[in-house]
Amino acid sequence: MENALEGLRIVDLSSVMMGPFATQILGDLGADVIKVEAHAGDTTRHVGPMRTENMGWVFLHANRNKRSIVLDLKAPQGKAALLKILEGADALVTNVRTKALQRLGLDYETLAAINPRLIVMNLVGYGEDGPYAGRPAYEDLIQGATSLPSLLVLAGSEEPHYVPLAFNDRAVGTASAVHLLAAILYRDRTGKGQQITIPMFETMTQWVLGDHFGGETFVPALGPPGYKRTLTKERKPYRTKDGLVCSIIYNDKHWETFMRLIGQEEKFRTDPRFATITTRTEHANDLYAYVSEAMQEKTTAEWVRLLLDNDIPVAPLHTLDSLIQDEHLMAKDFLPIVEHPTEGQIRQVGIAADWTVSPPSMRRLPPRLGEHSAEILREAGLSEAEVTALIEAGVTVQAGEPKAVIPE
Repeated sequence: MENALEGLRIVDLSSVMMGPFATQILGDLGADVIKVEAHAGDTTRHVGPMRTENMGWVFLHANRNKRSIVLDLKAPQGKAALLKILEGADALVTNVRTKALQRLGLDYETLAAINPRLIVMNLVGYGEDGPYAGRPAYEDLIQGATSLPSLLVLAGSEEPHYVPLAFNDRAVGTASAVHLLAAILYRDRTGKGQQITIPMFETMTQWVLGDHFGGETFVPALGPPGYKRTLTKERKPYRTKDGLVCSIIYNDKHWETFMRLIGQEEKFRTDPRFATITTRTEHANDLYAYVSEAMQEKTTAEWVRLLLDNDIPVAPLHTLDSLIQDEHLMAKDFLPIVEHPTEGQIRQVGIAADWTVSPPSMRRLPPRLGEHSAEILREAGLSEAEVTALIEAGVTVQAGEPKAVIPE
């Protein structure tokens, strides 16, 4: 079955997580993604554990549906080969900093001259027209810059700390894929390529302030920033008789039903704190604590059954181990075990979308470093002799037999 982006060719000059996750989304949707790597390969190739050299587990979860080519872009022949590949590409995605791209001679003007229809997307830490332009950016830095560790203190943590998840990288990667598709749609209507810059800091500031602008939304301010309901220290999994359970009692119907279930219907009708979403938000700490006390009267299984039967949102509190074994994910085969040609059996994270006509798919498993170098160069128009010369000069590498990693 044909994929939605079949025929689209994207050159991926990004590394680590943000850019590779964006291009994996596009690859899942059918694009031909060419991953250009230095001789050392993407940094995530080296994060263990791994079975064979350069195939670390982090790499395996952001680089399926791609082909890998090794190019030394500091060598004139390597740069020339990349430009040849870009002549037939629809888009270039990179998280190389702007000045470094300019030093390599890969500025937008140069690229547009060889392919006016090319979309060039630069993923950067901070917007190019502000005082932070050009600064390096990683997940932890953007979490700090957008106040997340401070928010956790407001919500009850003893000290600031980072969320143990690269959600900035993945969120900005997802946003980048959307912007790139919009630019391609515009190009297809007008014939015009363009350059797009996606900054992590500004993108994630949208997320944080979208949730926490609060009274500072208004000029003059009607109150401090912050959303009280989500910042209360009582907003956490509820302790039951025998464990923990996750539930949110949010709208009027939820509250009315819950109070009936615990025999407190009269309190719901008479206590002004329960009256509206505004009053419940104002007294969020008290009401979360109230629910917390009531939850201790039954077991986790009893609460899950009772709340589900009464249409009140509830979910298990998973660990990483139990998440991998979740019955819903298992039923959907969302974490399929696949046979990789060099890594043997590996788990992949599924594609979280169901299409009726042109569904996304896993067509290629994550590639070895330089697995497709010669193939891609031939497609770009280089002769067999030219490809051989690049390999012999060390400008590119064609992957050989994988080397097993001996556990320490």
